[in-house]
Amino acid sequence: MTRAYLASLARIADFDRNPYDVRALHKAKWASGDYVLGEVCGPRSELYNIETCSGEMLPVHAGDQVIGAFGVRAGTLEGAGDYASIEHGNMQALTNAGLFGAFTSFSTLLPRPISLRYRGHILRDDRKVQMRDFAITSAQTEFNVPSILLVGTSMSAGKTVAGRLACKLLSSAGYKVIGAKITGAGRYRDIASFKQYGAIEIYDFVDAGLPTTIVPEHEYRAAIRPLLRYIAGRKPDYLVVEAGASPLEPYNGAPAMDELGGNICCTILCASDPYAVVGVQQAFGLTPDLVSGLAASTTAAVNLVTKLTGVPAINTLDPDAEQEFRKFLGETLKIDLSERRSA
Repeated sequence: MTRAYLASLARIADFDRNPYDVRALHKAKWASGDYVLGEVCGPRSELYNIETCSGEMLPVHAGDQVIGAFGVRAGTLEGAGDYASIEHGNMQALTNAGLFGAFTSFSTLLPRPISLRYRGHILRDDRKVQMRDFAITSAQTEFNVPSILLVGTSMSAGKTVAGRLACKLLSSAGYKVIGAKITGAGRYRDIASFKQYGAIEIYDFVDAGLPTTIVPEHEYRAAIRPLLRYIAGRKPDYLVVEAGASPLEPYNGAPAMDELGGNICCTILCASDPYAVVGVQQAFGLTPDLVSGLAASTTAAVNLVTKLTGVPAINTLDPDAEQEFRKFLGETLKIDLSERRSA
């Protein structure tokens, strides 16, 4: 039985409530952020799962239809590709969130990604429906929220784990926390977990109308500013904000940090190993307040990070490190995280 799915990149749209048409368009009219319909094909592998608008992962089979969006990915550990590389309608899910394109490079350590056939663009009134049609807008004129910034040396470096713990400690102390992810490739699971750990609201660049943040810098800034200003209008005490991937990858990490500006009150660098910390410091000129992630997996690693960089390190992947991280965060933000504040 053929089934239809809305991938999580479509969670900002209204396809579950309002009608639309589907028609194939000439490739010259394709663009990043276009909503399109793909039909699943090929034999299944372990990666044949689609992340839905709720963040749930559901298996898909040949013949199933999925609404996702065209975009670009440059994953360092899994794969790289883009919609412009699609030939003869043959494409893949660059992420399980419904980011569609064709892989130009893919890790040999992973199962085969979801294969799809391009069946057409989502249209209304003979016009393409795009992610930016549903982007958040704001009448707020500035962004002025104290921000805990999480950056990494690569994907899967431990940023989300550190962000969850920051949300948990701040919210349990009575602070109003919003979680956000402002660079990367669209996935809902990571940022959704911030809410499970105490963030009252969560947002990412998908809410700004972007499938990924591999777009021209001016386009990225124009999209992310209304989102940040909207967040400011929600009046949180703190923003726990993740910059997906690393600042040296083509995801607009440097503009993202520039947009946060002087509101950054704490920077946590999650690194894959101690020498990667040195690489980011030298190449990007970034001196974090703390190093975490895999680079702090053992006491030997922590000692090496401190020796090489002079920056303290805490393994937030270790549940026993919570009190140490609480102390660090409280001292850095100059707040008491030991007891719940009175309202």
